[in-house]
Amino acid sequence: MTEIINQSWVLVGLIPLFILFSALKILREYERGVVFLLGRFWQVKGPGLVIIIPVLMQMVRVDLRTRVLDVPEQDVISRDNVSVKVNAVVYFRAVDAERAIIQVEDFMAATSQLAQTTLRSVLGQHELDEMLASREQLNTDIQRILDEQTDAWGIKVSNVELKHVDLDDRMIRAIAKQAEAERLRRAKVIDAEGEYQAAEKFLQAAEILANKEQAMQLRYLTTLQTIATDRSNTIVFPMPLEMVDRLSANTVD
Repeated sequence: MTEIINQSWVLVGLIPLFILFSALKILREYERGVVFLLGRFWQVKGPGLVIIIPVLMQMVRVDLRTRVLDVPEQDVISRDNVSVKVNAVVYFRAVDAERAIIQVEDFMAATSQLAQTTLRSVLGQHELDEMLASREQLNTDIQRILDEQTDAWGIKVSNVELKHVDLDDRMIRAIAKQAEAERLRRAKVIDAEGEYQAAEKFLQAAEILANKEQAMQLRYLTTLQTIATDRSNTIVFPMPLEMVDRLSANTVD
């Protein structure tokens, strides 16, 4: 009988200790506690030691660190009717613990679903070439839309990055052909530009030779000197009569 009484006193003494320990909560530097008093929002506590009265109060922990959300692969039809598979990664964090708990049931799941629908909506407004060449602008547009829509939940979307834009084999071959055609076009344009510049230089040289007799004579002599180095063939080179007359006149003098 005495042992039973002693055990009862031990239990009675442990109950206050249990209540005391259950009332003490420790929140880390990156945590906040949303405290409810009789079911109604009371205040946001933390970090550090927080005292919660059991039964009367309840506390929900909120992690304020930046979270990384991997958006699942989405089927997107571009504005030029090309089907692609796109996935992305979203960086966000809770900046208002009260709204993150009260305004939305599960802000992590809500942000994930919103990111998926926004990704399809934004990319569907652009052509395939824009998706491949303007990723930075697309990232900025998606981040801005997500940040505006999640602001009511106390969520800040800091960055969005498109990871992969996957095409089927048929589209990859078509893009390769397009790139090859573009390279050929540039090569032809460069070749034509070179011909145009060369024609301009030839025209300038012809004008100089036509207006300056001395220049024409010098050109003939230079050509003769060049041909003279090749002795494998006999070459008949025409000489203008004016030059012959001048040479004869110089000889007589």
